[in-house]
Amino acid sequence: MGWAGTGKTFNLDPQVGFLHALRPGRPALALDLMEEFRPAIADKLALTLINRNQITSKDFKIFPGGAVYSTETGRKKVLIEFEKHKQKTITHKFTERKIELGLVPHIQALLLARHLRGDLNTYPPYIRR
Repeated sequence: MGWAGTGKTFNLDPQVGFLHALRPGRPALALDLMEEFRPAIADKLALTLINRNQITSKDFKIFPGGAVYSTETGRKKVLIEFEKHKQKTITHKFTERKIELGLVPHIQALLLARHLRGDLNTYPPYIRR
């Protein structure tokens, strides 16, 4: 169910999710929460890096059998840009506060906990426009 405890006191359990199956060592709830950020954060960053030619085919290596891996240089480029991307300030639609993009997953986890406790009737998903 994603949470454990009684009454109004409980903790979110990262191993128990709603969308991802239970598997030992797999943080299903954490993976569930990250799904709503894939288009807004990960996909947007990847497309920006490609469109600006900040990452090119030289940043990948193709292995026999078709596997493609990022080179060490490519990984560094992505991580540097990801850290910059997370520092961008946005206005969170639900809280109406200006926050860094990197704090959005934390805010959404808090909102999920509030919903599961019954403090919020619905879970307000993060939608970036």
